[in-house]
Amino acid sequence: MSSKLSKPRSEAFRKQAGLCYYCQKPIWLDDKEGFAVQHAISAAEAERFRCTAEHLKARCDGGSDKQSNIVAACLFCNQTRHRIKRPPPPSQYKEHVQRRLKKGKWHPKSLHHLAAHL
Repeated sequence: MSSKLSKPRSEAFRKQAGLCYYCQKPIWLDDKEGFAVQHAISAAEAERFRCTAEHLKARCDGGSDKQSNIVAACLFCNQTRHRIKRPPPPSQYKEHVQRRLKKGKWHPKSLHHLAAHL
């Protein structure tokens, strides 16, 4: 992760109360092991909830690294969005993620309990 994104990522994490922009599950910024213990999951499972900086408008489309263009997203949501050949806009992708969550088809069943710890 670019060091120039560290501050906007941290600020987005704080503003979003430690929740992923897309799936609204808790994410971690600096302490994977502590997060894993707190949520009774393995360190490998915790990795998918690592906080990443997500650009609302991609840099390749003229988006900047300014705070107003950065949200905090879990690694899984961020990577899954960018695996799509033509990623949908963030608001559309967020709706997709929320629909999948309601069906229990986004994160593995073993991780569905995470929101209960907030």
